[in-house]
Amino acid sequence: MDERVAQRVNARKTGRGVDTFWRRVSSAANHGKLWFVAAAALALLGRPRAAVRGLASLGIASLVANLIGKRLVGGERPALTSIPISRRLQRTPTSPSFPSGHTASAVAFATGAALESPVAGAALAPVAAGVAYSRLHTGAHWFSDVVGGAAIGAGVALALKAVVPAPKPSALLIAEPPTATTIDLPALADGDGAFILVNPGSGRGLGRPDPRPLLAERLPKATVHELSDGDDFAELVDAALASPNPPRVIGIHGGDGSVGALATIARKHDLPLLVFPGGTFNHFAKAAMLDSVDTAIDALQSGSGRAVDIAELRFATGDPVVVLNTLSVGIYPSFVEEREKYEKRIGKPLAALVAAIRVVRRTSPLRVEIEGGRRTIWSVFVGVGRYYPVTAAPIERRRLDDGVLDVRVLFAGGKPRTRGTVALALGGRVDALVARLPFLQGPPVLDSFTSTGLTIRSRDDDPGYAHDGEASTETPGGTDDDGAKRLNVTLVPGGLRVYSPVTPR
Repeated sequence: MDERVAQRVNARKTGRGVDTFWRRVSSAANHGKLWFVAAAALALLGRPRAAVRGLASLGIASLVANLIGKRLVGGERPALTSIPISRRLQRTPTSPSFPSGHTASAVAFATGAALESPVAGAALAPVAAGVAYSRLHTGAHWFSDVVGGAAIGAGVALALKAVVPAPKPSALLIAEPPTATTIDLPALADGDGAFILVNPGSGRGLGRPDPRPLLAERLPKATVHELSDGDDFAELVDAALASPNPPRVIGIHGGDGSVGALATIARKHDLPLLVFPGGTFNHFAKAAMLDSVDTAIDALQSGSGRAVDIAELRFATGDPVVVLNTLSVGIYPSFVEEREKYEKRIGKPLAALVAAIRVVRRTSPLRVEIEGGRRTIWSVFVGVGRYYPVTAAPIERRRLDDGVLDVRVLFAGGKPRTRGTVALALGGRVDALVARLPFLQGPPVLDSFTSTGLTIRSRDDDPGYAHDGEASTETPGGTDDDGAKRLNVTLVPGGLRVYSPVTPR
């Protein structure tokens, strides 16, 4: 049978262009390079589980085919004299013939990906079939070698699914620690005792209604102050506290930057904070389940709240600054700004890749000391609580009481721009796969860990920083005795009292 199939394939008259195409298809699959690229594409298109299962299936199938199949069965490959010269590979394989490792890897990856995403599998199936046929067209294998490789690849993928089944949708949710206990805060039914600042510039252009009519209707006795240019939060609160009827609660309608600024003042005066979502993203308000002005008012009137984790940011000198959500050093702020320019047009995954390429190309790595160790980095991300997904640029915080700082350090490795772009846009898992490619080999460039405190120092360049939507290219507070700029971030568990709905998260 093998002889008859080989004769029919070799007897077909094909042009030089066709022969070149199949040679290149076969070579592209050498050492799994084609499938690593496909895995990166799947991750970029929002199918990371398909990429991981495909690569896991490929790895096991390759071991079975090469370390077991070829040793147990083996056999001679087709003779070169029977293969047209224009079809022959540049390098003739010397390993035993059965089974076809290329086919086993191709079918394993496509089947594994299909078990997680049928759409991805349908797109990959013709590619895998093309790789399998290329081994016949180039005379690298007999037909039985290709059939055996396909059986091994599909069998491994199906066996892996039986051992490690795809999780059900409900199981995809991240397991969370026990829910936090709510605390009692002053219940202000009519708003008497609340001092609320409204930032009219936050979230401008998003079409949100003016919150003042609703505040006046539901909290008629609250003091509401609309911020104007030149207003200082601290001075306004100090003046309110010095009045005959000092507030028991201070509130803010604005974005994360405004909320963070008032949080520092709330901690200073030991007052609970009332947050109304009024910014562009409202990351903190979303994590606290405050999705509307009405929700925040309900929490104030019922007196429900929680003591949430925050972090304190300290420089070489000066008072600490409250960090509600995130702190970053390096290119991360520029990356987020660049990504937001494109994500509405092309979607967040592709926008992340475009933004990563642009900011890495025009930026140089930083030399910094992290906890005393000197490293070359692109960025450091610090989240108050765990953030998801596990990338250099995570998006979502799901709890306000994790009790940890989530740290992501994006190192500049041996191939700093290419590897930095991959890890920034696609995350540590994809970078770990890319690191296996011959031309990009090296350790993963994204390190992810949790801590309760972190110190970053730089004697070469001012790293700048950003936190809670506010960014600065200069690090304030002067320098240490050796001339280094310093940022120290420390977790403060339960450091801020915030109004939040009764339902715990």
